[in-house]
Order: sequence, then C-alpha cells, then structure tokens
Amino acid sequence: MTDTIDGAALLDEVEAFHRRFNVFPTEHAYVAVALWDAHAHLMEALDGTARIAFLSPEPGSGKSRALEIIETLTPRAATTVNASANALFRLVSADEGTPTLLFDEIDTVFGPKAGGNEEVRGFLNSGYRRGAKSLRCVGDGSDQKAGFFPSFCAVAMAGLGTLPDTILTRSVIVRMRKKAPNEKCEPYRRRIHEKQGHVLRDRLADWCATLHDQIAEAWPEMPEGVVDRPADVWEPLLAVADAAGGHWPERGRVACVALIKAASVGDKASLGVRLLTDLRDRVFCGADRMPTAAILEVLLSLEESPWDDMSEDGQSAKPLNSRRLATLLSQYMKPDDTPIKPKGIRVGSSTPKGYYAEDLQDAWNRYCPPDPQKSATAATAATQQVNGGEYVAEGPSETRHMFAESDTRALRSVG
Repeated sequence: MTDTIDGAALLDEVEAFHRRFNVFPTEHAYVAVALWDAHAHLMEALDGTARIAFLSPEPGSGKSRALEIIETLTPRAATTVNASANALFRLVSADEGTPTLLFDEIDTVFGPKAGGNEEVRGFLNSGYRRGAKSLRCVGDGSDQKAGFFPSFCAVAMAGLGTLPDTILTRSVIVRMRKKAPNEKCEPYRRRIHEKQGHVLRDRLADWCATLHDQIAEAWPEMPEGVVDRPADVWEPLLAVADAAGGHWPERGRVACVALIKAASVGDKASLGVRLLTDLRDRVFCGADRMPTAAILEVLLSLEESPWDDMSEDGQSAKPLNSRRLATLLSQYMKPDDTPIKPKGIRVGSSTPKGYYAEDLQDAWNRYCPPDPQKSATAATAATQQVNGGEYVAEGPSETRHMFAESDTRALRSVG
C-alpha cells in the first residue's frame, strides 16, 4: 500500500543510490540531490522548482555521471546536450506530461564562444515558476499565429566553468571536483543499474502521489537569513524534507544554509560589486573621504584583483583609471537617489576630486557581503585618514603615501 511508504527511509535509499556512483564534494550535496530527485515527482503540486547545477573547472569531475543517476530516478527524464528554445518549449507542452530536463555540457550553450543563447536563457530563467509562458509563433510557412508555451519544469544542468548569474541565482549549485585517490565509487553500468534506479523512481512516484495536497499547501519554515531568491529555490526541497520527516527536515535545512553560503563564496561577483566591496574593505576602511588618486593607488596595489588589467576586446592591459572608476560607480545610487559621482575633497589647501563614504554607504549596504569583523590585521588593508594639511594612507609600506600641498598637481591630473 502506498500509504505505508516511509518517506524518510525512501529518501535514505535514494541518497545511498547516489553514493554508490557519485562522489559529491560535501555531505550537503547528497542531501540536496536526494530532495531534488523527489521534488521532480511533485511538479503538479509545486508553485516553484529549484534548478540544480553541477559545475566544475575541469572535465572528468563526475558531472555527467550525476545527471545519469538523476535520469534513472526522475519522471519523464529527457537528456540533451544542445537544444533550441523552440524545441524546449514544445517538449514542456507535450501531451506526455511535464519532463525532467537534464542539460549536459551546458557550458556549450552559455560558454564564451556560444553567443549568449538568450532564448534558452529566457526559457531557463522563466521556467522556475508555475505559469511561466513565452510567446512564440506557430504554423506553416506564412500561416503563422502567436501562441503561448509553458516553460515550467524541473531542470538539472552540468557543465564546465560557470553559468549566467540569472540562472545561478535560481539554482542549487554543486561544485564538483575530480576524485582524490582515496575517494572511490562503484562503476555505473547502465544495463544493470538503470533498472535498479527505475525501481526507486517508481517508489518515489508512489510516495509523492500521496503528498500532492500536503505539498501544495506547505509553507516550510526557512532557516534564519534565507530570504528572497534563495528561499524560492529551497522552498520546494524543504517541503519534501518536512513531508519525509525523520532526520530530513534538519538535514535539509543544514544543507540549505551550507550550500547557499558556498555559492555566495564561490560565485564571481560582478565587477561593480567587487569594486564596492574593495572600496569598503580595502580602501576606505572607516575613512569618511578619499581622493581619486589615493583610491586608484590602493586598488592597483591589491593582489589578485582585476584593477590593473581592465582591457576589453583583446586590447592590451590597461589599469583602472579615474574615468572608468567614475563610470563603474555611477551605476549605483546615493541615498538621495542620484548617481554616485566624484566631488571636490578638501585636502589641506587643495581640493582634488574624490569620493565620500556617505555617498557610497547605501550601495555598500545593498550590494556588498556583510562587513568583515575588524581585527588587528585590518591595518594592512590601507586604512586612510585626513590629518590636518596632509592626507595619509596608513598601512603597509608599499601602499603608504603622503598627500600634501605639493601633490595637488598630481592629484588633479588623475582626479
């Protein structure tokens, strides 16, 4: 009888099946993937779905194998390496029912040589919410009519490198890596193991069939601090965890927090956010104002930063200058809702162009990661202060510089 299925024990079996063939980077990844497999059986009850992305810097890290195992455990699994947006829309609207889309080698779709594929990106972006549709022309030859096509379905992806930010923010991200010598897993043989996976798939389907109403009405409690888009992503997975009971509600929430934190550390921030964060943590460090010349000096001295090479379109290396700095910061607003722009700053008897911390504060609050705790090592991050007729940049000798009246000409030339 389906009403006697122990959901927690069944998810344990799903997790164990993955462990036989997949070496994931953390224990939390096994939890997330097992919950994701189950949620794919509940698409008719869910208002949203989590994408899951297996990404790695190098081939041979187990990404495609992860999709193979998911394929055996999810309903109407459809694996593709490349597909047009029109084909994807038609797949989702087919009479057979909502598919589970498994997109391998996704880097060939969104990689640097792929040209963007905006229509596929639009499909993946919109389809994480029920009711999402796109307008397409259908018909033969000149007999074309407009029609709406749904895009809501569960999607798992695997690829090298990264993905567009709009897709990453809708995804549970598992950063795969090559197995270490001491990490072993069972070889996967489709002719043998696919049938075993299908047995689990069918049991998942039976269990999930009993949960439709419960999941449709569920409002799982989110861990503290998980809000907005991350909460949207994890809501269906935690609803499954709560329905399973046992240790899964706790494990699900621990995995939620850990993987969200790992994603925020691993993802490459936009250039603007990187600039704002460096200004707050490496340049201003509590100072209320900074001349442009001093800002550039500190930014260009930072190791492992992009500021000494701002070249575009294959041009030779070109360091950040005052014009590019102003352009990047003008994207963000001051508290009075006007763009951040350089101003004259009093430094002794001179007034070079520069920036005030109060103008940047609102952008820092909105876009930057939490301010790191102050410590003794913060002195090495070039703390600045205005001191009488001089502008002093405190910190290590390589970034220490004195701005006095004699430097006015140099300040104006870069400010």
